[in-house]
Amino acid sequence: MLPEGLYSFPLTPFTPQDTFARDVFAEHVEQQVTAGPAALFVACGTGEFSALDAAEHRAVVATAVEVAAGRVPVYAGVGGGPRLAAGFARGAAEAGADGLLLMPPYLVESAPAGLVAHVRHVAGATPLPLVVYQRANAVLDPPSALALLDLPTVAGIKEGRGDVDAMQRIIATVRASGHPRAESFAFVNGLPTAEVSVPAYEAIGVTGYSSAVLCFAPDIAVAFHRASTRGDVTAMRTLLAEFYVPLVGLRDKAPGYAVALPKAGARLAGLDVGPVRPPLLDATEEHVAELKDIIARGRAALAGIAARGVAA
Repeated sequence: MLPEGLYSFPLTPFTPQDTFARDVFAEHVEQQVTAGPAALFVACGTGEFSALDAAEHRAVVATAVEVAAGRVPVYAGVGGGPRLAAGFARGAAEAGADGLLLMPPYLVESAPAGLVAHVRHVAGATPLPLVVYQRANAVLDPPSALALLDLPTVAGIKEGRGDVDAMQRIIATVRASGHPRAESFAFVNGLPTAEVSVPAYEAIGVTGYSSAVLCFAPDIAVAFHRASTRGDVTAMRTLLAEFYVPLVGLRDKAPGYAVALPKAGARLAGLDVGPVRPPLLDATEEHVAELKDIIARGRAALAGIAARGVAA
């Protein structure tokens, strides 16, 4: 069963020679583990899975497993066509991963039943628990979500489409199915800058979410999660207004900024994670300056929240 909470999706750092920067990644993973997430998801979207070859992917997973040292579970991103995804899954298992996140299949459109067949193929490659990432061309409906319950290693669905109505119908169908795994099957909010949609997804029973902000401003990410957990609506609204909504506005200025901005933020924090790989582009100097200001506003908001707490 996938542990519920705040999920870290670490960046994959690269050297100036465009190789995997293992030592920087090890430092980054240690910082992430220290922040206290429920699980690490490495070599996923924020970790530029699509830009890694098989050897790099295995090195990323093995390094994360070594650094985490059992303190939190390590899930590895896998994807591509069914045979490629199954190969990445086997490599992740051999590297010591605790679970897998299956990203959408490359390019191909399919009916939901075809997606289930794809999941079945990849899930059969290892005994590891597997989370299905619903996004882009990977779209489930209630019957196909029910079919996933019959695949014993499929642990849940990460929702990245933003269709709350469709997700509510899937969740309601699964929970009311009477299937032995109906209650333990996990649903995760995996939208970019997921914090903005947390209130909407919490309303339909999805409380766990991924956080790219954890990669570069863990203090803000953890504070928001704590506020959400204890129902501190005032703190959530303050952080949304002062930090998350402006961040989304900046993110939407260029395709690929959901990855490029966290890397820029990590560099601003002093971690030399290097550039993004093609086809992504790094954030412009103007946008990095804007990001720096947004982070400062977020930390000022945190200080104000803390001061109000002391005053109360």
